[in-house]
Amino acid sequence: MGRPMARHILDAGFKLTVASRSRGPVDELAAAGARAAASPAEVARESDVVILMVPDPPDVEAVTFGPDGLAEALAPGSVIVDMSTGDPILAREWAARLAERGVDFLDAPVSGGMEAAIAGTLSVMVGGRAEALERARPVIEAVSGRIVHVGDSGAGQIAKAANQLVVGSTIQAVAEALVLARTAGVDPVRVREALLGGYAASRILEVHGQRMIDANFKPGARAQLYQKDLGIIQGLARSLGVPTPAFDAVAEGFVRLVERGDGELDYSALVMLLEEQAGVRVAESPRAEGTT
Repeated sequence: MGRPMARHILDAGFKLTVASRSRGPVDELAAAGARAAASPAEVARESDVVILMVPDPPDVEAVTFGPDGLAEALAPGSVIVDMSTGDPILAREWAARLAERGVDFLDAPVSGGMEAAIAGTLSVMVGGRAEALERARPVIEAVSGRIVHVGDSGAGQIAKAANQLVVGSTIQAVAEALVLARTAGVDPVRVREALLGGYAASRILEVHGQRMIDANFKPGARAQLYQKDLGIIQGLARSLGVPTPAFDAVAEGFVRLVERGDGELDYSALVMLLEEQAGVRVAESPRAEGTT
């Protein structure tokens, strides 16, 4: 997702310096006008606002505090905007460590997936100081359609955990509904069309429901990455004593999907588990009336 986000920042007229473990995106962005850097520290020396889009909290830790990391090179008054999905407790720790250096850290995870990253319409949930958000806002606006300041450090990641809880649970519900329709001999295409006109309508039903109907599991968001989110959600809930019975059942399904080797597929591949149990495929033509 970082590549299209960076293109939007370039298109908005900002001077951009980029670094990545993958050379391809760096070369592509350099050809478009960005400056290529060899390390996070080099990015920091050229920047007053730094955006992170990396897979896991250990990656944020390494990029920020590791050798040739951001922390050692950022000037006081700079802002790090971590737009990856992570742990709210770690976000608070990182913000406190960076504050000692005069650097602000915003936990600002996003929702909308690759589609919204390409369109520049990501929804951004921000935790951290309001003053820091205002300094970084012009850059964040280049990649987003909505920015909500949720609260202090960690609040953005808590909002993202809530988002992912709803997303995972809704994918499961949509999969169950479409498998139910297919098993009953009713066309899931028509069922989805009907549901989109009522209270059951959602972005998940629209996008992931269509993926299930098409059996198109090319990843917009990989199931394997969602497994990381599962741990964050369940760990947060348990630490607060909050029961999540429906989500816990969904989490088991995602774990099975990854363990059997389908972690590189899109979230919506969760439907395959239900299809196998029911002995149907949502993507098939409906059975003729009166047949079994």
